[in-house]
Amino acid sequence: MQLSGNFGELRPNHFHAGFDYKTQQREGLKVYASAEGYVSRIKISTFGNGKTIYITHPNGYTSVYAHLQKAVGRIQDFITATHYKEQAFEIEMYLKPGEIPIKKGDWIAISGNTGASEGPHLHFEIRDSKTEFIINPMLFGFDSGCRDTKKPTISGLYVYPLFSSTVNKSNRPIVLNYSLQKDGTYLSDKVLANGPIGFGITADDYDDVSFNKNGVYSVNSFLNGQLKFGYQFDTHSFDDMRYVNALIDYSKYKKTGQRVQKLFMKNKYGLTFITSDATKGQVIPTPNLDNVYRIEVADFFGNKTQITVPIQFDTTTAIIPQEPTVSSYFIKSTVDAVFEKENASVFFPAGTFYDDFELNFDVKNGILFLHDDSVPAHSNFTISLTDSTLSKELLEKTFIARIDRDQINYNTTYRKDSIFSAKVKILGKYKLVTDTLAPKVTIAKPMEGKWVNQDAIQIQISDSGSGIKTYNGFLNDRWVLFEYDNKTKTITHYFADDFLLNGANELKVIVTDAMGNSTTFETHFFRNLNTK
Repeated sequence: MQLSGNFGELRPNHFHAGFDYKTQQREGLKVYASAEGYVSRIKISTFGNGKTIYITHPNGYTSVYAHLQKAVGRIQDFITATHYKEQAFEIEMYLKPGEIPIKKGDWIAISGNTGASEGPHLHFEIRDSKTEFIINPMLFGFDSGCRDTKKPTISGLYVYPLFSSTVNKSNRPIVLNYSLQKDGTYLSDKVLANGPIGFGITADDYDDVSFNKNGVYSVNSFLNGQLKFGYQFDTHSFDDMRYVNALIDYSKYKKTGQRVQKLFMKNKYGLTFITSDATKGQVIPTPNLDNVYRIEVADFFGNKTQITVPIQFDTTTAIIPQEPTVSSYFIKSTVDAVFEKENASVFFPAGTFYDDFELNFDVKNGILFLHDDSVPAHSNFTISLTDSTLSKELLEKTFIARIDRDQINYNTTYRKDSIFSAKVKILGKYKLVTDTLAPKVTIAKPMEGKWVNQDAIQIQISDSGSGIKTYNGFLNDRWVLFEYDNKTKTITHYFADDFLLNGANELKVIVTDAMGNSTTFETHFFRNLNTK
């Protein structure tokens, strides 16, 4: 059993909720039920976990199987019937205990690459059925299928001066060198500091068989033998997920792609599995007292890596000053804030951000410049933009878009007269965009007027403005299922004799974007149902 991702691993905007099992870099492997129970939920989505099956077990837990290519047997029959009942590809079903019972080892699905998967694999989770808390599968004996004798790797050690502190003559974070000692631990360069400081690490773990890096199981820091800050990935809730952006040095991650795990908090945030002392993990050196700071990183199998950092009080003036900030605005994270200029206003509820910061806010040529995505938002804030020059027809086709380089990102937009508003979670550039262009629809293999015997038809659909909202396919005036793959922007219909006619057949696909612009694609083809 090889893992390409483990429980708690740091991911964009979330902690990984389970195991990612490798499937030999291909789709089509059989997926079996891990224990007795019943199918309690099925979700088919174009994003996220893609095609997903949930099995609830009599011991109070639920197992989850995601990114599936398709289900099999009675589960797939139930899914297909629901697609046609609701006339939709994206569906979610909650089942009762007696509807689809499952025995341990039952073949339930075929592995795939659906949803937001970046490659073929099986995502597997275990949840508490009542609380929905996600639990590390290692605690259920899945460690017996893994072999790991390797210590975690710490590839970077950082020290942060907090609240205008000085560390090693710098008011900016610095990298610390460390060296391997004879006892297998590491010793860092000495830290000379004045004022509160905090530490951060980049750390990964490797097992004996998977040949790729995974996340670590636990991180703990100690000052003079007393616990300062720590966490262990046994369980977490969905409410914990976005706090990954508070745990890491988010600004550094956005600039470099490197996730530094901070072993301190400036302001306390609500990540449930963190343990910290009264200083929230911060270290405050005092005169005439040498301090020993220790970091321990471990995997589930008890392999441990340790770094010791000597710390002394120092009054030396900083040579490297803080990075300058150019801003006329200040965000205090614990209170509401409203900013207005020209045709734009922004409302930040208290708690939108984890820490206080200097905000860049401006409006130029109709574009709202709202800082940048180097500061993470934990919850939604509201943007409002006004344009009283638009006609009634264009008002109906206009939305608030986030501009990322040359890419337009649609946001669900509400309008009252000429005032547009949207709830968003990302700082950056925003503007009003009017979309009057219909989606593009192209067929991969033209079949107009031809005799065809292929098993499926593929059509590419795309929209350069507000994005695809709905699509519907009709074969001989009957709704038929098209499956959507967001990676290739392709919809696929698998032909079934129930919907085909012997001889001439008519196919129609209607695609609509979020602003109501619509494209209808029509073609006809011939089919001989008398030959196999």
